[in-house]
Amino acid sequence: MALHRSQKLNLLRIAVLLTVALAGLKFFFRDSFTLDQHKGPGGGESGFWGKAGGLKQLAKPWDGPLALTEAKVEAAKREGRKQPVRDFSSTQMRLVHLDLKGAAPKVSYLEQVFPLFSKLGANGVLIEYEDMFPFKGELEVLKSPYAYSEEDIEKIQDLAELNKLEVIPLVQTFGHVEFILKHDKYRHLREVERFPNSFNPHVPETLLLLKAVLTQVLDKHRHSSWVHIGADEVFHLGEGMDSKTWLSRNAGDVGKMYLNHIREVVAFVAGQDWGLQVLMWDDMLRKVSVAAIQDSGITRHASPMLWFYAPNFDTQQIGKYVSKYAECGFKTVWFASAFKGTTGPAQAWTPLNHHLQNHLQWLSVMRSVAKNPSARLQGIVLTGWQRQGLRVELSYDHYSALCELLPVGIPSLAVCLQTLVNGGFNEVTKKKVLGILGFQSMQLEKST
Repeated sequence: MALHRSQKLNLLRIAVLLTVALAGLKFFFRDSFTLDQHKGPGGGESGFWGKAGGLKQLAKPWDGPLALTEAKVEAAKREGRKQPVRDFSSTQMRLVHLDLKGAAPKVSYLEQVFPLFSKLGANGVLIEYEDMFPFKGELEVLKSPYAYSEEDIEKIQDLAELNKLEVIPLVQTFGHVEFILKHDKYRHLREVERFPNSFNPHVPETLLLLKAVLTQVLDKHRHSSWVHIGADEVFHLGEGMDSKTWLSRNAGDVGKMYLNHIREVVAFVAGQDWGLQVLMWDDMLRKVSVAAIQDSGITRHASPMLWFYAPNFDTQQIGKYVSKYAECGFKTVWFASAFKGTTGPAQAWTPLNHHLQNHLQWLSVMRSVAKNPSARLQGIVLTGWQRQGLRVELSYDHYSALCELLPVGIPSLAVCLQTLVNGGFNEVTKKKVLGILGFQSMQLEKST
């Protein structure tokens, strides 16, 4: 009987040792197990919403994050270095705007949603870094304590490349520069001392600072084909003493003063050695004469991006602007819609129908522009603003309140992107959206 108990104890000890050994092996090889768990039915890796690519194979909506291997990342980098300057002349771009000026997502979250962006029909991301970029040296004061690291910036671009998303950085260069001019170090570069939103274009240090900022950002985006220089809503331009002096000597031409600064910025970007093209918001150009824009020379390297976010904007007015920009000599135009962040600072949930109607209006404009041989539409950006103010001059800026954030805007993004891809929103489009998101139903009118 004693021997029998001894045998039982030995067997128990062996079982415990085996359990501990198996647990140790599982822990040691946990990355391999994680990777296997995220293999799709076809053997490929799948992300949060499944593998990037077409809609033929819908993944389960909650599969977990994409597991990147070092070998795959390195292979993507090597492949990227072999690529010549790419030709996008026959490609219509659909970009998802990532506004990082408030509640910027972690890289691990981008790892999950980039495959979704691609699956929904996006082929690029417009990243508005502001203070989330890892500025260094003399510019280190500009970065947030929560800024991405240099390794994060590299990984974001690797993730984008793996999901066939073109990365376009956005750097504000005239207005909406609160993240720069709020610092005492750069206070003297304000157009109006009281307001940190716009640069004084007459101080030589302004352009030197912008070149330093652009250099650091562009050096980390050597594979990008475009850079967006902002250039919108330059509030209080012309109100500073230097500007008033200049205007008194130049017939009060604010448009020319604006273009003088933009010309220098565009020339600097175009002077980079890998053929960068410039994008810029168009609102400041709307009241500038065709002759002044032509004389500035910016049309050779820049393209205007027309932005309207209302659900019922004037499509005929858009057509007039497009014709004007074609007359100016711009080779391409871009449009900008909104999938979130334009309905008030207190918005907690994205109103789906509001943003759907905005995209249906843009589809109407796109069909009209397609008939105009003098204007070529290069693409559209679906903006997703993180901050919004109560007044126009506080809308979408660094100091505005947080509105609804990116995660709750994902259903709206899905609806809007698929509307553009399918040329409208019908039951077929709705079924695709529901399938990708893993939803059973969606009530557009009740989502406010």
